[in-house]
Amino acid sequence: QVQLVESGGGLVQAGGSLRLSCVASRSIVSFSPMGWYRQAPRNQRELVASITNGGSTNYADSVKGRFTISRDNTKNTVWLQMNSLKPEDTAVYYCNVHSMMTGRDYWGQGTQVTVSS
Repeated sequence: QVQLVESGGGLVQAGGSLRLSCVASRSIVSFSPMGWYRQAPRNQRELVASITNGGSTNYADSVKGRFTISRDNTKNTVWLQMNSLKPEDTAVYYCNVHSMMTGRDYWGQGTQVTVSS
C-alpha cells in the first residue's frame, strides 16, 4: 500500500506556470512508471506525463515542450512542472504510481488546476 498526496494546483492566468508535487507515504523505488493524469469535466481521464525509474519520460502530444515530469526517489516525490499554461489545461490532475511488485496502480486524490484566459 502507498498513499499519494498531491499539491501545487490552483488558479493561474494563461501563459503562467504551476508546479505539482506528489509525495508518497513510502519508498517509491519499486514503483515504475510514475505519472500524472488529468480529467476535465465531461472528458475521460488522460495521461499527461510519465517517468520510469530509469528516468525515461513520456508526454502527451498536447503538453510536449511545455510540461516536464521529474522524480526523486530519495524524497519519494514526483513533480510536474507546467509552463505556458493554456485554458485547455484546466482539469483535476492526479498522481499515479504503478507497483512493479504487485502490478497494482495507486492514485492520489487529485489537485485542481484552473487556467483563465
